[in-house]
Amino acid sequence: MKNVSNLKFLIALTLCATIVGCKRSSNSGNVDSATGWKINSRDGGFQYNTDFKEQETPQGTAFVEGGTFTMGKVQDDPMHDWNNTPNQQHIQSFYMDENEVTNLNYLFYLDYLKSVYPPDDPNYSLIYKGALPDTLVWRNRLGYNEMMTENYLRHPGYANYPVVGVSWIQAVEYANWRSNRVAELALQEEGYIKQDAQYTDLSAESTFDVDTYINAPSQTYGGNDDVLQGGKRRQQTDADGNPINVYANRETGVIPVKFRLPTEAEWEYAALGMSDLREYNVYRGRKKYPWDGQYTRSGKRVNRGDQLANFKQGKGDYGGIAGWSDDGADITAEVKSYEPNDYGLYDMAGNVAEWVADVYRPIVDDEFNDFNYYRGNVYTKNVLNEDGTVKIVTVDEIVYDTLSNGKIIARDLPGEIATTAVDEEETYLRTNFSKSDNRNFRDGDKRSSRYYRDSFDEADTNAKDTRKMYNSPKHVVEVDSSEGEMVRKYDKSNNRTSLINDEVRVYKGGSWRDRAYWIDPAQRRYFPQDMATDYIGFRCAVSRVGSKSEGKGKRRN
Repeated sequence: MKNVSNLKFLIALTLCATIVGCKRSSNSGNVDSATGWKINSRDGGFQYNTDFKEQETPQGTAFVEGGTFTMGKVQDDPMHDWNNTPNQQHIQSFYMDENEVTNLNYLFYLDYLKSVYPPDDPNYSLIYKGALPDTLVWRNRLGYNEMMTENYLRHPGYANYPVVGVSWIQAVEYANWRSNRVAELALQEEGYIKQDAQYTDLSAESTFDVDTYINAPSQTYGGNDDVLQGGKRRQQTDADGNPINVYANRETGVIPVKFRLPTEAEWEYAALGMSDLREYNVYRGRKKYPWDGQYTRSGKRVNRGDQLANFKQGKGDYGGIAGWSDDGADITAEVKSYEPNDYGLYDMAGNVAEWVADVYRPIVDDEFNDFNYYRGNVYTKNVLNEDGTVKIVTVDEIVYDTLSNGKIIARDLPGEIATTAVDEEETYLRTNFSKSDNRNFRDGDKRSSRYYRDSFDEADTNAKDTRKMYNSPKHVVEVDSSEGEMVRKYDKSNNRTSLINDEVRVYKGGSWRDRAYWIDPAQRRYFPQDMATDYIGFRCAVSRVGSKSEGKGKRRN
C-alpha cells in the first residue's frame, strides 16, 4: 500500500515538473534573449507580438513564391528593337490579385468617395470626378460602341468584368484606398477601433489613413476618441494604472502590408508560372504563355481546341465564329473565364492588358541591379510641424494635380500625412541613393546621353532639348489668372524625337484588342500614366514579409 502511495506521489511530482517546464518554455518567447528583461510584461515596458506565425494571405490574392528567372525572354521578336533583352532577375515572394480589379470593385471605391466627399459640395467635387474612369475610351469614329460607353462600368451585367478607362495614376490611388480599408477592417476585428465606424463616424473631417494611424494614431478619424477608444479589446494598464497598448503599431503584426501595383519584373514572373517546369534547381524547358505548350488552344481531351485566353485572333476576328470555336468574348470577358496558371492567377494573358508600377525605358539595367528590379523610385518623407509632430492634411489643404490632358486629380486627401521630397538630411554621404527622384537614374539624364562629355551638370539649361536622349513632347496645361479658365497648350514642335519620358508607364499582358504576339508575358509596351484606354486594366500586389515560403518557411528539398 505504501509503494502505491509513493508511486502516486512520484507521478504527481512528475506532472508538476512537466507543467512548470511547459510554462517556462511558453514564456521563453517573452524574455529578451540579449538582456533577460521581460517582453510584454503586464506592468508595461517593451511590447511585441512574439506569437506571430506568418502573414495572412490578403483578401482576393494568391501567393507567389519568389525566385530567379530570365526576364524578357521572348520567343517571337520580329521587330528586333532590343526591347526585351533577356536578363536574369531575382524576385522576392509576394501576393497578387487572382484577377484584375473589376467594375464592381471600382464602383465600391467610387461609392466610398461619393459618400465621404459629396460631389455636389464645391469643396470636394473634383475628388470624385478625378477618380471616375473615362467611359469615352469605348468610342470609335467608325464603330458603334455607345452601348459600352453607357453601360460597361455600371451595369450589373458587367459587374465582374475588368475595369478599364482607368489611368495609371487612378490605379495607384485605388491601391492606396484599398490599403486603408483593409487596415481599417483589421483594426476593427482586433478590437482596436470601433466596429462599423466607417458607417457611423465617417466624414471628410473624420477619415482613416493607415500611415496616419501608424505615425499619429490619436489624429485618425479627426481625433474622434469614441472611435479610437471604442473597440472591443480589453484595455491594458501598467503598474500605476495608466493605459498601455492603446493603439496598434507595426510591432503588433496587426496592421497589414499595403497594396500597390506590381513591378514589371514581378508581373512577368507571376504570369509565366514557371513552377511546373522546375526540376530540382533548374527550369526544364521554356514557356511562351502562362499555360503549357506553344499554342493558344487547349490540347486537353475534355476541352480540346478551346482558346485559352481572350485576344484578337485575326483581322476582324475578335472572338471566333459563333459556336464551338468562339473564345467566349469579343470585348473583355468576365474575370476567371479561363483556367488559371500554376500560381492560381487568372487572365495573365489577354482579356485586358495591365498597368505595372515601372517607368518605361527600352532597356532593363540589370548591370546595376538584378534584385527586385524596379524603375520609378521617388523617395519622400513626412512633413513635420514646428513641434515635431507630423502634419495632417485638413479639408482646407487638399492637394490637386493638373495632368497633361487637363484632368484634375486629388493627390493629398484630408486625414493623410503631408509628404515632401527627401533632401540632404537623408541623402548626405549615402551610397545607395543621392536624390529623391530616381526615375531616370542611369538613363535619360545628361550623364547617360550621348553628349555626356559636354557637361556633368544636370541643371545646365543652356543645352538644347534635342541633345538629350529622351526628347518627348511637353504639353502644358495652365490656368489663365485673368479669366480663371484652363488653357491647354499642345506641343507642336517638329524637333521631338521620342514619346518616352518619366511619365510613361509599362503595361503588360496583351488584351482583347491584341494579336497573340502580345500575350507573351515578356512583351512590354508603354502608355502615358495620366491617360486611359479601353484595353488596359490593373491588379494589385502585396509584398511578403518574413519567410520566403508559406508554412513556417521551411526549405524544400
